[in-house]
Amino acid sequence: MLKQVNAVKKANIYFDGKVTSRTLIQADGSKVTLGFMLAGEYTFGTNEAELMTVLQGGMSVLLPGETAWRRIAEGEEFSVPKNSEFQVKVDKYVDYSCSYITE
Repeated sequence: MLKQVNAVKKANIYFDGKVTSRTLIQADGSKVTLGFMLAGEYTFGTNEAELMTVLQGGMSVLLPGETAWRRIAEGEEFSVPKNSEFQVKVDKYVDYSCSYITE
C-alpha cells in the first residue's frame, strides 16, 4: 500500500502509447510507477534497479544474462538490475507497479 505520495501529473508514454505509467513520489523520496501495457513485445532499459509487480494480467520476461523466458502471473514480481535491458512479451494486457531500488 502506498501512503503519503505525490503524483507527477504528466504520464510516461512509451511505444506509441502501448505502454503508459504514472510516477508517484513517496514521503521518503522513493519513486514508484503504476502502469499499463497493451499486447506486444517491448525492450526496456534501466538506470536504477527495479522491482516489478504484475497487478493484473500476465507477461513473459527475458531478464539480463538469462536465455529462457519466465512467465510472470498476477501477484508475482521480478527484479531487474540497474543499467541493464530486459524484454517483455504481453499477450493481452498487464497492469503493473515498478519500484525503483536505490542502493
